[in-house]
Amino acid sequence: MTRRPERRAAGEPRPVREVSARRGAAAGRNLKRIGLYPGTFDPITNGHLDIVGRAVKLVDKLIIGVAVNDGKGPLFSLEERTEMVLAEARKLARGIEIEARPFDTLLMHFAEECGAQIIIRGLRAVSDFEYEFQMVAMNQQMNDEIETVFLMADPHHQAVSSRLVKEIARLGGSADLFVPEAVHQRLLAKFGMKKGK
Repeated sequence: MTRRPERRAAGEPRPVREVSARRGAAAGRNLKRIGLYPGTFDPITNGHLDIVGRAVKLVDKLIIGVAVNDGKGPLFSLEERTEMVLAEARKLARGIEIEARPFDTLLMHFAEECGAQIIIRGLRAVSDFEYEFQMVAMNQQMNDEIETVFLMADPHHQAVSSRLVKEIARLGGSADLFVPEAVHQRLLAKFGMKKGK
């Protein structure tokens, strides 16, 4: 059950809550830090994988949430996207557990369901920050015990987006510069092309 946020005056810090003996005992049994990295991943790009590779350094388990997001009219089905995400992300696991799970609920509800303490988001530009800043503010109102961690995109990947990758592939450009080889092959198949054509 989601706890209702306490009303605070602007600028007033969040109160520090005492941890109950029951909760403390539960924490002692489960010290695993779980991170959630959500996105549409249509398809997963080298920029996404850069964030995954850095996120695994921060958590003991990483769950990659693949959003249904029918409103975006995804090129790949939910099953295809989840499969690609898991196949590519596991190559970067560094010994930690990685899962890919589809979701079609509010992000905070999904994070609570996963037991995540951290939501991981990648930032490419100022425009990303403005949107993410609003999302964090709303999410904290719903559950202020789940923190959001922002990772800045590597400069090599700052211009990479799934939308542009699909457009490049559709027009016969070198989309393989921006996605793993297996993903590139799937892109070409979607557009009825062969590599080198």
